[in-house]
Amino acid sequence: MAQLERLLKMAEDELTEYSTDARKIEKLRRKIGLSVSAAEQRQVKEALLANKKSNIVTQVVEEQRQTVALPFWGIAGLGLLFGISLNQPICLLAAIVGTISAYRIQKWGWQLQARSLLLQTLEDIEARIAQPNK
Repeated sequence: MAQLERLLKMAEDELTEYSTDARKIEKLRRKIGLSVSAAEQRQVKEALLANKKSNIVTQVVEEQRQTVALPFWGIAGLGLLFGISLNQPICLLAAIVGTISAYRIQKWGWQLQARSLLLQTLEDIEARIAQPNK
């Protein structure tokens, strides 16, 4: 679904700014309200809910992606240090694997956070439609 991907990119763009979640939702809500019809919003929300996998690992990675990736960054640094100083190619391999793992964990957490932000925004839009006085 191209619309879902476009909205996820918009949510990721909002994540790059340093602001509160309420401010991010407010800015994203305006963008979505201008560019996406109500029917498409419902379809996107249904697709997000269908693809949502909620277990302890995804929750931890979504909320603390940098903390989860930190040990892998440590492995990458130590592998590089020992690989260069001790001239051990296996340590350099550990540095490469650690770097790739840390990067992928952080990217996955970023995508999970963008999905969560988009879902919260769509729910906020529905709540505002149901309660027009606010």
